[in-house]
Amino acid sequence: MDNYNVVLDFFKNAAEPVNAGKVVEGTGVDRKEVDKIMKKLKEESVIVSPKRCYWEFKK
Repeated sequence: MDNYNVVLDFFKNAAEPVNAGKVVEGTGVDRKEVDKIMKKLKEESVIVSPKRCYWEFKK
């Protein structure tokens, strides 16, 4: 599975909104790569921010 899908699955399975640091911890993907993937997910409106710096899968 590529890093994009790893990060996407992490968001789908997260019980609460998470920040980029938690995504790095939970997936083992490099921080710079996580930042790029999260930027793409935001642009695609796949993840939304319920509070500053925290993101969750859009329901």
